[in-house]
Amino acid sequence: MTSREIREAFLTFFQEKGHQIVPSAPVVVKNDPTLMFTNAGMNQFKDLFLGERAASYSRATDTQRCLRVSGKHNDLEEVGIDTYHHTLFEMLGNWSFGDYFKKEAIAWAWELLTEVYKLDVDRLYVTIFEGDTRDGLAKDMEAYDFWKAFIAEDRILLGNKKDNFWEMGDTGPCGPCSEIHYDMRPDAERAAVNGADLVNQDDPQVIEIWNLVFMQFNRLKSGALESLPAQHVDTGMGFERLVRAIQGKVSNYDTDVFQPLISFTSQRAGIPYGQNEQTDIAMRVLADHVRAVSFTIADGQLPSNNKAGYVIRRILRRAVRYAYTFLGFKEPFLNELVPILAQQFKGVFDVLSDQEGFVQKVVLEEELSFLRTLTTGIQRFESYDASAKQIDGDFAFELFDTFGFPIDLTELLAREKGLTVDMEGFQTALNRQKERSRAATTLDLSDWTVLQDEVQTEFVGYDTLTASSQIVKYRKVTAKGKDQYQLILDVTPFYPEGGGQVGDVGTLVNTTTQEKIQIVTTKKENALIVHFVDQLPASLEGEFVATVDAEKRADSEANHSATHLLHAALRDVLGTHVQQKGSLVSPDVLRFDITHFSKITDEEIKQVEDIVNTKIRANIALKEERNTPYQEAIASGVTALFGEKYGDYVRVITFDDHFSKELCGGTHVSATGKIGFFKIVSESAVAAGVRRIEAVTGSRSAALIREQFEVVSNMKELLHNPKDFVGALAKMLEENGALKKEVQQAINDRSLALKTELLNQVETVGDAQYLATRVDIPNADAVKGLAYALRDAVPNLFLVLATVMDEKPFLLVMIADDLAKAKSWNAGAIIRELAKEVQGGGGGQPFFATAGGKDVNGIERALERAREFVV
Repeated sequence: MTSREIREAFLTFFQEKGHQIVPSAPVVVKNDPTLMFTNAGMNQFKDLFLGERAASYSRATDTQRCLRVSGKHNDLEEVGIDTYHHTLFEMLGNWSFGDYFKKEAIAWAWELLTEVYKLDVDRLYVTIFEGDTRDGLAKDMEAYDFWKAFIAEDRILLGNKKDNFWEMGDTGPCGPCSEIHYDMRPDAERAAVNGADLVNQDDPQVIEIWNLVFMQFNRLKSGALESLPAQHVDTGMGFERLVRAIQGKVSNYDTDVFQPLISFTSQRAGIPYGQNEQTDIAMRVLADHVRAVSFTIADGQLPSNNKAGYVIRRILRRAVRYAYTFLGFKEPFLNELVPILAQQFKGVFDVLSDQEGFVQKVVLEEELSFLRTLTTGIQRFESYDASAKQIDGDFAFELFDTFGFPIDLTELLAREKGLTVDMEGFQTALNRQKERSRAATTLDLSDWTVLQDEVQTEFVGYDTLTASSQIVKYRKVTAKGKDQYQLILDVTPFYPEGGGQVGDVGTLVNTTTQEKIQIVTTKKENALIVHFVDQLPASLEGEFVATVDAEKRADSEANHSATHLLHAALRDVLGTHVQQKGSLVSPDVLRFDITHFSKITDEEIKQVEDIVNTKIRANIALKEERNTPYQEAIASGVTALFGEKYGDYVRVITFDDHFSKELCGGTHVSATGKIGFFKIVSESAVAAGVRRIEAVTGSRSAALIREQFEVVSNMKELLHNPKDFVGALAKMLEENGALKKEVQQAINDRSLALKTELLNQVETVGDAQYLATRVDIPNADAVKGLAYALRDAVPNLFLVLATVMDEKPFLLVMIADDLAKAKSWNAGAIIRELAKEVQGGGGGQPFFATAGGKDVNGIERALERAREFVV
C-alpha cells in the first residue's frame, strides 16, 4: 500500500464505524496559553474533554499534523540521527466523546491492523497500565480482559505510569492507555531475542505504532485525580511509523513519505543515499525539517526571533547548516523541496499547495539570510585568539545564540584548528539562557474553584455592552511574579482577544455591595471566555453587572472594520495574490500584515487610502450573518484566512456584497461612517514576502493630521514663514550639506597634517614598527582614514590610536597584514583586551579592529598596555 492509500484506509475504516471525518487543525496553536504548536491529535478536542464545549458529534476521526520541538515533547536533536523521530508528523486518530470506550477501541484497533492492513500478528505486542499505588489506581484489568480475546496473554505486557498513563500536562484530562508495538526485526533476530523484552526499550526496530488512551480523569493542581463527567477515547497512531511497518522498511525515511524528498536531495547534491552515515543524516534532516517549516509557514507562523517564530527559524537553520556542512550546498536549496512537498500533500493538506509560491519564497529568503549569517559566524570564529588552546564556552554559546551555530559545528571548526571546546562552559551558558527563558514564561495556574457546575458562558457582546452576570468559577494565576485572577461568567458582553482584536476591558459591579472590580483584559482559553482581574470581589456570589468600556470598544470596532476595508482595497490595487498574514486591532491602532513581494509605493498607498475613505463616506451598513454553514459561506465567495480553524458554522461580515466579505468573529461598527477617517502611517517589511501596514482611524487619525499640521506650522515659523516653504527648506538643507562638507574637509586636513607628525613618533619594537598614541580627532571615519594612511606609509606597522568622541573613548588597532600572519597577532582579540581599560568592548578582523567604551580616564592605561602585545 502507498502512504496515501494507508491514510485513506484509516479514515474510511472509522467513517464506516460511524465517525465524522474532521479536518486537521493548524499546527500553530491559538487560544491555548499552554501550547505553541499542536503536539498531539487531541489538542483540537481539548475543550470537549474538559466539558467546556458540547460536541456536535460523538465520534470523530482525522489525520492531524503535529509538531514536537519544544517543552516536554522535544525530539529535535534526535531527528535525522535515528530512524523514527520527527519534528512534524501526522497523527491518525479516532475519538469518542462520551460514546464508546475500551471494548470498541481495542476491537477496532485490532481489526484495522490485522484485517485491513494485514500486519503480521506474530510481530504485535500490546501494553496495559500496571496501576499506581500513589494515585490509588489498580491494574487495568478491563483492558487486559478485552485484549485477551485477540492476542496471547504473554504478549499483553504491563506498563508503568510513565509509559501507560497518558497525561496532557501537569494538570488536565488524563487516563490509562494501551500501546500497540510492532517488531520489525529480521526473523533471525526475533528468534534470538524475544520481542517482549524490547518493548519500550528504545529499540529502533521494536516501536510503538498506536496508543489508545482511555480518558477517565482530570488531574488537579494538587496532584489528585477526579473523574471526568464522561469517559472518552483518544487514540493516536504515528502515520510515518505505520507506513514503515506496512511497507516493511527498516526506517521511516525509507518509505514513500520521505523518499521523494531524499531522492531529489541526493540527485541535486550528487551524493548517493545509503552509503555514508553522515550525509544520510543530513538528507534525513532536510526531508524532515522542510515539512515542519513549510506547514508552519502555511499555517500562519513566519520565522522570527521570538517564541514560535524562533522555533521555526531554528529548525530551518538546522537544516541549512546540515546542507551547507555535509552536502556541500553553499547556495539556498531547502526551498526547492517545497514544491515536491506541496504536491505530495495535495488533497490531504491543501493549505500548503494553495500557498506554495509564498512558502517557497519565505524559505528562500530565510536561507539567504542564514547563509550570510553563517559566513559571518565563520569569520567571527576565524578571528578568535589564535594563541588559545581551547574555545571559550561563552564564545561557543555566542556562536550558537547569535549565529545559529549548533555546538557540533563549532567543535568541527575547532578540530580543524587543533583546538577543543569548553563544553562545560557552553552548557553553563546554555542553561543560564534556558533558566531566563523559563522564568519569563512560567505560568502558575491554580485549580478552578467551581461555584456553579456545568454552566457554559453565553457571549452577548455583539448585541450589548452590559449584562447581568454571575461568577461560575475562578482561579489564581501567577506570571512573572505578578498575581492575577481569572473569572468565568455565565453571561458576558466582553469580547475575548482573538482574530487580531484585543480583548475588552471594563468593570464588574456587585449589585448588592456596589463593589467595582476592573477587568483588565479578556482572553479565550479553548472554549472559555476568561476575564482577568487584579483582585477578586469580596463576595463572589450573587448578581454582578458586567460592563465593557464603550469608548475603547468603539475605537477597536472602527479599526477592525477598517482592516476589512483595507484588505479588500489592497486586493483591488495590488492584486488578488494579497492574503492576510496577521493583524492587530486595538483602540489606538490597526496593524495589518499581507503577502506581497515588493514595497508598496506611495502612489499605491494613496490609491488604497482613497478607496477605503470612499467606502467610509458611503456609510455602508454592516451585514452580519451568524451561524452560517461553513461550506455555504465558502461557496458564496467569502474570504477565509489560512491558519484558522473554522467550525461547522461561521459568522460572515460583509461591507458591500461586491467589496468586502469575510469570515470573522470580531466586533464591528454598524456602518462604515462610524470609522471616521482612515490614514496609513507606515508600510514596511516584516519577513520575506510579507509587508506590514499600520494605520489609524477616527479620533486618532484626526489627532495625527492635527499633529502634522502643527509640525509644518512650527517649521514655517522657524523659517520666518516663507511663501515657498518647500523651496526654502530645500535651500536650507543644501546650505547645511555644504557646511558639513567644509567641516569634514577641515577634519580630513587636520588628520593628514597629523600623519607627518605621527610618522616621526614611530619606533621599532622587535619586528614591528610601533606607535600607540592619542589623537585629537573627534570623528571615527577620520581616525580610520588616518590609520590607513599611516599603514600605507609604514611597513610592518603595529598601530594603536585613541580619541574621544561625544565624551566617550574610541580605540583603534591596525596591524600590517604580513605582520599579523607572521606573528599570529589578531587585532580583534587585542582590541577586546584594551577595551577593558575603558570599560568597553569591540572587535574586528585580524588586521583591523575598533572599540568604544565608557571611561575616558582609561585611555592612557589602554595605550600603555598596547606595548605588551608586541614585546
